[in-house]
Amino acid sequence: MRNTPITPRKMMDIWVERLREKADPVRAAGAQRYFKDTIVCFGLTAPQIRELAAEAHGMIKGSWDVGEAVKFCGLMLANRYFEVKAVGILVLEKFWKDYPKSLFQTIKRWLLAGYCDNWASVDTLCPRSLGALLERYPDLVSSIKTWTKSPNRWLRRASLVSFLKLTRKPGFLDPVYEVSKSLFADADDLVQKANGWLLREAGKADPARLEKFLTANGPAIPRTTLRYAIERFDAGKRQAILVSTRGS
Repeated sequence: MRNTPITPRKMMDIWVERLREKADPVRAAGAQRYFKDTIVCFGLTAPQIRELAAEAHGMIKGSWDVGEAVKFCGLMLANRYFEVKAVGILVLEKFWKDYPKSLFQTIKRWLLAGYCDNWASVDTLCPRSLGALLERYPDLVSSIKTWTKSPNRWLRRASLVSFLKLTRKPGFLDPVYEVSKSLFADADDLVQKANGWLLREAGKADPARLEKFLTANGPAIPRTTLRYAIERFDAGKRQAILVSTRGS
């Protein structure tokens, strides 16, 4: 018989307080210098966050279903502290095998609501959770392509980083390059950097295709994107690509 689970809201109260207890004001001040955008945080390290998320999952393992995990994540994301958001995301990840298709629209609402208001929160949520949804429900690929046209910078970044874990999965390189190309004109440096990151990962699967893509698109590619994309090539090839793709 399934045990009566702790509610998502009560779970949130417990873990917000647990995170607050471990706050490190000095480290939190340092984090402000690291992030391009203003971020509100307690000052925990990444290993601390993952350890606490694992502990939180242990509290509800076997008693929650994916619906409760989604509710918990939504509550945690609505909190302004980065670490609270991260624990909610990491707990939700544990339920990836049971993700319903409807979670795609839920995540979109979270992003539009500003729940992930910095690049690190987007990059924690999207590669694994949205990536798992795209792999499980491939028809969602056409939906995420529309995000590249959104005025919301986090939705545009999400359209890229959601493919990071899929670059070596059969059938996903075509949409990766399509999404990448559609964002070449984006002036937001956080989008440009994410685009280069995605292309670099795609190059691990097929470096020849990446080189051909970069050469073919030449000056249309922002230099920030290009420099990230070519990081894994040897020095000679990097220089050759930089020269061959330079605008007139």
